[in-house]
Amino acid sequence: MLRPTAQKVIAKDDYMLDIEFDNGERKQFDVKPYIKGEWYGKLQDISYFKAVETDGFTIVWPDGQDICPDELYEMSKTLVLG
Repeated sequence: MLRPTAQKVIAKDDYMLDIEFDNGERKQFDVKPYIKGEWYGKLQDISYFKAVETDGFTIVWPDGQDICPDELYEMSKTLVLG
């Protein structure tokens, strides 16, 4: 079975991402544990963090930071819509 791919992403002020996958699932991913070191530390800048996009496979930032697609899907929590 192929893993679902990220189709839409919305960055939140609390370093959370709301992600819609190609299977229709909407999930939330916490980026805070990744924001360390020189490479991912750039994500501390909230305006840079919010520049996240999808590439039709996973999520990426302008300088090339990304999250492994498997990890992105498996470690995300299903969004409960109210």
